[in-house]
Amino acid sequence: MKTRVFWTLLVFCLFVNQIMAQNELLDILEKEHTDTVPQFVPATFKSTRITYGHSVETRKKGILEVFAATRFWNTPELRSQSFGADKLNARIALEYGISDRLTTGLGGSTWDGLFDAFVKYRLVRQQASGQGSPIGLTVFQNASYNSHAISNPNVEDDFSNRLSFTTQLLIAKKISSDFSLQIAPTFIHRSAVYTQDERQNHLALGFGGRYKLGPHVSLVSEYYRVFNPVESIDTYGPFGIGVNWELGDVMLQFMLTNAPSMVESSFIAETRNNFNFKNPNLNFGFNFTYIIHFKRQLKGLKQGNKTP
Repeated sequence: MKTRVFWTLLVFCLFVNQIMAQNELLDILEKEHTDTVPQFVPATFKSTRITYGHSVETRKKGILEVFAATRFWNTPELRSQSFGADKLNARIALEYGISDRLTTGLGGSTWDGLFDAFVKYRLVRQQASGQGSPIGLTVFQNASYNSHAISNPNVEDDFSNRLSFTTQLLIAKKISSDFSLQIAPTFIHRSAVYTQDERQNHLALGFGGRYKLGPHVSLVSEYYRVFNPVESIDTYGPFGIGVNWELGDVMLQFMLTNAPSMVESSFIAETRNNFNFKNPNLNFGFNFTYIIHFKRQLKGLKQGNKTP
């Protein structure tokens, strides 16, 4: 187990290093050809997430994103019906733009005890019609750690069995100024399985869309289909529909979903409730994103230090 974890972490580090090297090369090439800089299509999705899943977007260099999300739902027991909601899952994360193409982040969730980290690299940016690529491509790699105790006697409670990995290729197109679509081929590896015959690897395909309702408001929706689901428990494809509201450096996202978790390996492969209005199947979700511009602040400080 320890050997497998070592090689997994080594491959992960090499993957990040290769992405950073490729990013530097692309930046150099773009600077050398400033007279033919392509016109990229802006804001396929206004946020780095559609609802619960990541979008093709990455943060600009030097931007820190403070991300807070909650999921509320009720349980079916009569005694549990209290003011507000019976259950709550909260996630806090920090995400940073290393370059215009490369974003990394880490966070933790309360209800399911998951800690996760990710890297996200924009391979291709959609360009204006007839100039270049008609779509945008972003690769996403996530690793999560389950901090809860493993109570199943069939699973050895060690570090390696607490890890899960998710790899996605995010493919998006801004079809018009108001409408964007994304598909997300997904591979998930879960280290812990509850029976000898259960699969560790899962394949899924995500679908997401955004329709602009106004200058700062958009309607969004997302769904994932898992082709070889977990067999030891009953699972359903996660579905979400909501509204995004942009307020300057703040993005507010409100949604209804059947996925209480906010980490990819969990909400894609292990959502246990169908989407309907029965408790606990319907969750109210809220995402809050605040953007801090470090480069802008540094530039302002430099200008402020100049003598007239």
